[in-house]
Amino acid sequence: MITGELIGSGRTADVFALDEGRVLRRYRDGADAGGGAALMTYLAGHGYPVPRVWPGPDATELVLQRLDGPTMLQALGAGTVGPEEAGTVLADLLRRLHAVPSRTGAGRVLHLDLHPDNVFLTPDGPVVIDWDTAAEGPPGLDTAMSALILAQAALTIPAVAPVARAVLTALVRGLGGTDGMLLDAAKARRAANPTLSAAEIAALDEAVALILAP
Repeated sequence: MITGELIGSGRTADVFALDEGRVLRRYRDGADAGGGAALMTYLAGHGYPVPRVWPGPDATELVLQRLDGPTMLQALGAGTVGPEEAGTVLADLLRRLHAVPSRTGAGRVLHLDLHPDNVFLTPDGPVVIDWDTAAEGPPGLDTAMSALILAQAALTIPAVAPVARAVLTALVRGLGGTDGMLLDAAKARRAANPTLSAAEIAALDEAVALILAP
């Protein structure tokens, strides 16, 4: 088993440094990483900003390009990126993703977890990471998921609440409003997520109301 320095941990995976240009992403639940590699290769072929990816030494592992720059969340915390810009960039990334042709004809490619901690701000522009939840379906589910994640953060994480609210406002504006967002479906999906805390799930109705607030 290849293991370098642990440089990051998410809800389902750990990330280890391999060398200056690559990292290893290992799924703790034994999930097969092959689908994620194929999807990122497909998206890169259509010009969408994702890390370069190589097969991992094990089915539960991916080798990914090591990205230079902070995450959007880190940049927001440092004040090097403002909420208005962050929300505008997220809206643009969603629109660009939904313009990529479907692989299966079952809708459009959806990230379903696109938020500031899953965007790296590199010298070459924003790059989207963490495609574990990706699927194909209606774009309105993807936009609703991003809005709902921000709204939940605004309601349950006091340290980031003001910034999350401001990013949410800019995202909704950048998307042209909430028309088309499938908020009920997004709420049901979030409620069924086993990695969410009780507080996050309890805040779902209020989060939807926050998104729809004028």
